[in-house]
Amino acid sequence: MTEKGQSRVRVHLIVGARPNFVKIAPLWRVLSNSSWCEPVIVHTGQHYDLNMSDWMFRDLGLPAPHHHLNAQTGSHARVTGSVMVAYEALCLEQDRPDWVVVVGDVDSTIACALTAKKLGLPVAHLEAGLRSFDRSMPEEINRVLTDSIADLLWTPSADADENLAREGIGAERIERVGNIMIDALVNLEAAVDAYDLTPDLGFALPEVYGVVTLHRPSNVDVPKILKEIVDRLCVAARQAFLVFPVHPRTARALEREGLDALLADAGVRMIPPCSYLPFMALIKKAAFLLTDSGGIQEEASYLGIPCLTLRNSTERPITLSLGTNRLIGVDDIEGAVAQALLHHRRPATIPLWDGKTAERVALSLQKAARRAP
Repeated sequence: MTEKGQSRVRVHLIVGARPNFVKIAPLWRVLSNSSWCEPVIVHTGQHYDLNMSDWMFRDLGLPAPHHHLNAQTGSHARVTGSVMVAYEALCLEQDRPDWVVVVGDVDSTIACALTAKKLGLPVAHLEAGLRSFDRSMPEEINRVLTDSIADLLWTPSADADENLAREGIGAERIERVGNIMIDALVNLEAAVDAYDLTPDLGFALPEVYGVVTLHRPSNVDVPKILKEIVDRLCVAARQAFLVFPVHPRTARALEREGLDALLADAGVRMIPPCSYLPFMALIKKAAFLLTDSGGIQEEASYLGIPCLTLRNSTERPITLSLGTNRLIGVDDIEGAVAQALLHHRRPATIPLWDGKTAERVALSLQKAARRAP
């Protein structure tokens, strides 16, 4: 029981893909140690590899999920629809929460937010307000729609607050809490530093190397564009040793087009996807990162690693203004890599990116739960 004899607040923490696990882990740690809250992990099953999902939970210190929705894979509509059906059944028939916390911008985020709101449940969105202003990105649609219906919007930075205000969302729903991704890194930094990568990789890393991650449909689903990227990576591999943890989507595309052999011949070291500890150990010592991911831009900024983002836009513009991240096109790859190799690390200092975001989120949620009728 909490103060005044009230029952503990039952909170569903929704996870569905790798970035969700990283963001939920610090919040789970804080909430599970509180006297007023009963956190429940709901895994939608959206993650492309359930075995990798298990490794992520282990690395991040998360318990086994309390509920697993076993979402269907496939198109955005198939994933979103299957998560909505399964989550509605969970809430109606098995476990109705007091609050639902969704994170990030994956299909599971909008699916569970929409389902919860239609059931009359309050929703909080962690990492709210981020905008790329590119509606061709499925993640941007998920972000905008989730923010429009959530009751409580936890933002990582001032630009996110401004985006929400511009969309007409009242200030009473917005609270800047900082970057939860940095909490995970701070909490596990000692374990990351101590992690021995050599057994996982099967080879020793040179002193200078770059890390490549690619998975966006705009980069990997169009054969012509993917071929151009591969050609540029092969040239860049002459400038620096490249390690490429290959997303399953990208692996299928490379194999289908016969491009994996080109990369191997150029000396690019392709490895399977990594769970959290080995991946962070890999990027922390990298000379640069070449990516089309979102969260990696933030982690790179915190660590001061030059980040080259192979996209036309980013929902994390603060990383551009800090100078730690740069948007590049395919034709820019070789030149951008050459410049990145000349740069020294410059860790960024960003307000509220301090490893204490989960504590601020928990306090905000506790206050909101108290105000609820």
